[in-house]
Amino acid sequence: MAVIEVTGENFAEEVLNSDRPVLVDFNAGWCGPCRMLKPLLHEVAEEQDAVKVVSVDIDDEDELAEQFEVSAIPCLVLVKDGKEANRSVGFIPKDEILSFIGG
Repeated sequence: MAVIEVTGENFAEEVLNSDRPVLVDFNAGWCGPCRMLKPLLHEVAEEQDAVKVVSVDIDDEDELAEQFEVSAIPCLVLVKDGKEANRSVGFIPKDEILSFIGG
């Protein structure tokens, strides 16, 4: 499955009401570590059916960033049953992403 671009309009449907855990990537186009993380997240999205991977651009969706108290990016938030279950800030390699989501 591909990484899904999420906005305030579809956040509840794609993340909070998801029937499986969701890895939310809070990022921005100008952020170097975010750009390094993006291809790894696409690989995880293609390989892991048990987890949905979504992307939130904090420049376009500042209200979502505020709601999740994102103060540094890249910020990965694992959401299970509509609630934050885990958080990681900064670039992490693929093996750590898999550990982070429990894969």
